[in-house]
Amino acid sequence: MKITIMQPYLFPYLGYFQLINIADKFVIHDDVQYIKGGWINRNRILLNREAYLFTLSIKNDSAFLNINQRFFTENFDKERKKLLNIVDLSYRKAPYYSNIKKLLDRILYVDEINISKMITHSLKLICDYLDIGTQVYFSSELNKDKTLKGEERVISINKCLGSDHYINSIGGEKLYSREVFKKNDIKLSFLQPRFVEYNQFDNQFVPWLSIIDVLMFNDKEKIQKMLNEYDLI
Repeated sequence: MKITIMQPYLFPYLGYFQLINIADKFVIHDDVQYIKGGWINRNRILLNREAYLFTLSIKNDSAFLNINQRFFTENFDKERKKLLNIVDLSYRKAPYYSNIKKLLDRILYVDEINISKMITHSLKLICDYLDIGTQVYFSSELNKDKTLKGEERVISINKCLGSDHYINSIGGEKLYSREVFKKNDIKLSFLQPRFVEYNQFDNQFVPWLSIIDVLMFNDKEKIQKMLNEYDLI
């Protein structure tokens, strides 16, 4: 039983979906503190041949609140319209614009402004489009020891779901010990996405952009192949 865990990211890059796809069960890590400057409420798309950072604002609130206790601001409607306008400006001549624009409308035109729920809604719709059938869980709803932190917390989540193989993003390689996981009868691996290049109009390729960019320029079958372009370390 393979498990992967990630905080909810807004329209994340392809590697995030590789982590979802490889797992039997994927956990949205929503009951940890929201930290500014990450990828929870922002990402990058192609605009004028360069990477453009877009953001959906989050209400100012206590810094001690968890992700599932945070909300987009009252400007959410205005900001989602702005984002869709930028997407239209950048991608309207992309080969798969028509279908993906409809998908983005379904994702963004919702009444939900809780960031964890709204982003999970977006992840599920994109997974449905790509035929990714991985079961999705909220860490906040699991019967785990809520006092644990870091590595012990991740192991607890794995045990809750009957995991014998935990796969983390490559960025966490120095955070976790294979020996500690082995003592808990869990194999530990790290997923390293391979460099995947595709046509972006006649542009010099700009890598590691949001899944929006991947969807706009590639058909479903090609993206499904891209989902397997990684190495397990």
